[in-house]
Amino acid sequence: MKPASARLEGAAREALRARLLGLGFDEVRFAAVGGPAGGSLRGWLEAGHQADMHWLERSAAKRMDAGLVVPGARTVIILGVNYGGFAPRGGASHPRWARYALHEDYHDTIKPALAAAGRVLEELAGAAPEDYRYYTDTGPVLERGWAARSGLGFLGKSGMLISRRHGNWLLLGSIVTRVEIEPDPPLRRRAPATGGREEPSGALCGKCTRCLTACPTQAFPRPGVLDARRCISYQTIENKGAIPRELRAAIGPRVYGCDVCLEVCPWNRFARAGRSTLLVAREELAGLTLADLLALTPEAFARVFRRTPMKRTKLTGLLRNACIAAGNSGDRSLLPALAGLARHESSLVRAHAVWAVRRLAGAGAAGWLEAARAAETDAGVLEEYAADVPALPA
Repeated sequence: MKPASARLEGAAREALRARLLGLGFDEVRFAAVGGPAGGSLRGWLEAGHQADMHWLERSAAKRMDAGLVVPGARTVIILGVNYGGFAPRGGASHPRWARYALHEDYHDTIKPALAAAGRVLEELAGAAPEDYRYYTDTGPVLERGWAARSGLGFLGKSGMLISRRHGNWLLLGSIVTRVEIEPDPPLRRRAPATGGREEPSGALCGKCTRCLTACPTQAFPRPGVLDARRCISYQTIENKGAIPRELRAAIGPRVYGCDVCLEVCPWNRFARAGRSTLLVAREELAGLTLADLLALTPEAFARVFRRTPMKRTKLTGLLRNACIAAGNSGDRSLLPALAGLARHESSLVRAHAVWAVRRLAGAGAAGWLEAARAAETDAGVLEEYAADVPALPA
């Protein structure tokens, strides 16, 4: 058994890779700790692009220095899980979900495999439990940056990781370890001009800007930079308050996340299906209609969305999002449900229900909202009654 300080290379490295692939991961790559990492993060934070995700600020130093996560870290192992095989359903009556959300929460289903990967590292490299830490989108690790450094893919103009084998459809896990493992080479342009530095976001995208121009809310101020304040994924998942009125129409039917900048990427035509051994599809969620969501009770929400990512939004957040999608749907049959939500116990839900009724009903909204308006005392909701809301065409 090799000590944790030994370097795994050649056949020993490939034996580790094979064992980790055997746990169900679709990709296993190795990146060396050292040199600049996350250099653009500081500027991104200083520009306020993180919105109110303050944990990114608190953990910035660790995200830029893996040695602060695991002192003496030498390697970041990047593990990829392909989730591209299950596409959400379209149609005016159906809400749109981010593709990954139509599975049980990947944080929960991938975590046991990461724990098993740690045990393999102990077995093959002599690592002790304190010689590594593992995460899947939950720790202070710039996983996409390490994935690009390991050659798993490259960072596109959207800032997302693009894989030549899997397109945009990879969930990432990472193991930061003191074990030194021969690194995999990053992808490079045929004539690199970086002087040994990392490729900037979009360097391998050529002239393509589809992800930038397709964004419904224009959330990319420049290539490689996402302003979370305008991002539909941030607004429908991370934002716990009111969604800015000026963004609501552009959100369209989306109730949890957004895949537009991923879906339009030309690299997806080369994507292969993953094994899905570490994912649990929840196909029944794709069949839910907007009417189903608007009718959710606390009990139904707990039952339907148990073990899914949607538990993060809680019922009030999902109802808020469903109100916006309903208001954008043009489906006037949803007006009774929306009018009922205009008297919901949550002022957040009431505010977005009022907006949706006014958008769907236009000049006739007052009749639907008369009782709710008479009983309303919350200042934020009253603003929704007074605001200018462009109605959908009749």
